Amino acid sequence: YDVIVIGGGPGGYAASIRASQLGGKVALIEAAEIGGTCVNRGCIPSKVWLGAADLLKKIKNAHEFGIKASVESLDLAAIVSRKSGVANDIRMGMGGLLGNNGVEVITGRAVLTGPREVRVDDQTLEAKAIIVATGMTEPPDSILVWGSAGPIEVEMASLLNDFGCKVYLLAESRRILPMEDGDTSQRIAQSLREQGVEILPRYSLSEVQKSDVGYDCALEGPEAKTLSVKKVLVSARKPNTARLGLEEAGVSQNDDGGIQIDDKLETTAKGIYAIGDATGGWMLSHAASSMAVVAAENAMGAVKVFPHHLIPRGIWTNPQVGSVGLSEEAAEDLGMDVEVGDFPYSINGLAMARGEMAGAVKVVTDAKFGAILGVHIVGSNATELVGEAVMAMQLEATVNELANSIRVHPTFSESVVDAARDAKNWALYLPKR
Repeated sequence: YDVIVIGGGPGGYAASIRASQLGGKVALIEAAEIGGTCVNRGCIPSKVWLGAADLLKKIKNAHEFGIKASVESLDLAAIVSRKSGVANDIRMGMGGLLGNNGVEVITGRAVLTGPREVRVDDQTLEAKAIIVATGMTEPPDSILVWGSAGPIEVEMASLLNDFGCKVYLLAESRRILPMEDGDTSQRIAQSLREQGVEILPRYSLSEVQKSDVGYDCALEGPEAKTLSVKKVLVSARKPNTARLGLEEAGVSQNDDGGIQIDDKLETTAKGIYAIGDATGGWMLSHAASSMAVVAAENAMGAVKVFPHHLIPRGIWTNPQVGSVGLSEEAAEDLGMDVEVGDFPYSINGLAMARGEMAGAVKVVTDAKFGAILGVHIVGSNATELVGEAVMAMQLEATVNELANSIRVHPTFSESVVDAARDAKNWALYLPKR
């Protein structure tokens, strides 16, 4: 083979297709199901649940628009069925396109036996390059969510709260979403609290005991606490790199188990590339897919660098979060002189018309040269709007160029322009500073 890809998630799929498009003979090895965590257990299934929760909330708030409506019942079995159907459709489509592109799909567990060899069960395969891409029946009355208080935990807290659960969210750090901009963290925390989620900063779970009605949870933090809840949700993710034979192939790993890569996504073993969750970091499906294209092209002889700073993040809370680049705090920690623009959804025309006024757009820029360092959005359609910021940063647009661009009115996208104008102190819909 020209390229062997280990792992059939979004990254492995994209790498296989791209290498094949470039004329390579490609084998894709997957131990379980094509689509990986994203399609079968993560991104896609969770969005089906979040879509149902969003619709439920809209129906409950319909009276604000002069519509009298109510929810007769919540059929969780039907939501599960829809979730399974959507995942199956995507999985089948991916399998069909792999075949259409001439990619050989091999089912089994892959182990690296050398820099150019992979063993699958009793079969040994050789390649010029290798890409590693391993990447309830009714709502409980109450639930404790514990983990890093990052995107997954915060999303689950928001979702379960929308379904009527009493949610306790533990955050071992002083704030939720510790990797995001401080204003983003504060805005989402305020929104969750207003919706009834109880956030416990600087607390961790020390002991869990089964009780007659659920679980008694002992918490460690500023003061000792005990919570009695129906369910406990513990979230943790780590790179799937065990038993891959990395050491035998000369591939080094980071402290978190992620595979070490350079800016071309090549590992410490020449000719072996790694992408997506296997490398640690943000662990995002779209990052894996984008890395896949770069890794596949480099495996086929190109020399491309992956732009890690342009990976956007999306969090499907209510309201949503969309962000890319440096936070204000991170930029200042690097010694940069920054200018910041901030524009609230509460004075965006479309947000006002739709009653979706929670949130804001924040733009972080270099004060001297006007480079856009980061954009952080909290509010409706934030996961879509952040694409504007990614494109602007990718094309190296300055904050002045963004501030002078034109948007349709009324749209949420106007707030991106307004935030850029605020960074240069000429926002048209904010008081003079």
